[in-house]
Amino acid sequence: MSYYVIYRSDEKGPPAGLFVMDSGRGQAILWDHRKRAWAYDPGLVVRFLDDYRNIDRYDNVDRAVAERVAEAVTGGEKLPDESLIRAMFPGAGDSDDRPNSGKQ
Repeated sequence: MSYYVIYRSDEKGPPAGLFVMDSGRGQAILWDHRKRAWAYDPGLVVRFLDDYRNIDRYDNVDRAVAERVAEAVTGGEKLPDESLIRAMFPGAGDSDDRPNSGKQ
């Protein structure tokens, strides 16, 4: 799993979001501020990370940092453990290991 702390601008400041991505499978979740929940959206995550205009608006961090940031970004919600994150991915119970078609 890869963890990305997202900032509002290239000047960094307090974290504004968090992405969790399994690049090998093309799966990703993020904290959805409107729903106040973790949401599956690999297309949005890939578009954001691949956009050269955002190169200074995120940091790739380790799990320990992501856990601390998650509580700040979510207002107290903990970052799910990796098995729960994988369970959020479509087809988690299936034997189909192909990347999700939502990857862009």
